[in-house]
Amino acid sequence: MYRERLVGTDVRSESAYRLQQLLLEYHDFRQHKAKHRLLDNTFVIAAWQAERLKFTHLDLYQHPGYHEGLEFLLTDLYAPASMTRRDDNIDRVFPKMVKWLPDQQLEVLAGLVELNLITQQLDLELAELFEERNIPARSVTAEHYCEVYRASQKLEQRKKQVMLVAEVGQKLDRYVRNRTLGWLLSISRTPAEMADLSDLHNFLHRGYSAFRKMDNVDVLIDRLVTREQRVMNNILNGHPQPFTLPGDL
Repeated sequence: MYRERLVGTDVRSESAYRLQQLLLEYHDFRQHKAKHRLLDNTFVIAAWQAERLKFTHLDLYQHPGYHEGLEFLLTDLYAPASMTRRDDNIDRVFPKMVKWLPDQQLEVLAGLVELNLITQQLDLELAELFEERNIPARSVTAEHYCEVYRASQKLEQRKKQVMLVAEVGQKLDRYVRNRTLGWLLSISRTPAEMADLSDLHNFLHRGYSAFRKMDNVDVLIDRLVTREQRVMNNILNGHPQPFTLPGDL
């Protein structure tokens, strides 16, 4: 809808250019996905994977110091079914963002966009692989999932996805330690609603609140990355219980 704004915006820094290119790629992918015959299946698969992540990281998910941060990652960064309006608004206000936001904040947003893009590309590939094997998305089992995972042509992207979670999480942590940001978010809700940007504002506020409450984001990120790398290795090596990890991880 707002592709012309992305293309027509003059960008003057590497961070702004990176964000512009990622938003263009994400915009085009979203248009492709919206028309795809397996669109609904991607939502089912995303929900299945979100539950799998909760299972693997249940101790962190139930920990009061990490619950809200993980909930934000799963429902806001990994919830493609409900983010069309937010994503359209990011495209719409891109010219203002590159004019007013510092490069550090543009980098944070670029990381979030790239993580969303890769995650949704991988979900669509899984949906196509399930269809090739005549496996209904709503009947997926762990065995089915591992079978198609091993058939993926995007294993390097899956490795990158895990590392992006770490990169984005660390950048978000540095971002939310800025006291000025919290103050700006607290006073900008009404202007955001007037500009029809309340969903984008709420997304930023949820992320700020979730990460602000965590004492040690590095511990969370380290455990997430270590565990997800182990899960990947388990799947590729045919482990009988790939999502159940040793207690010391």
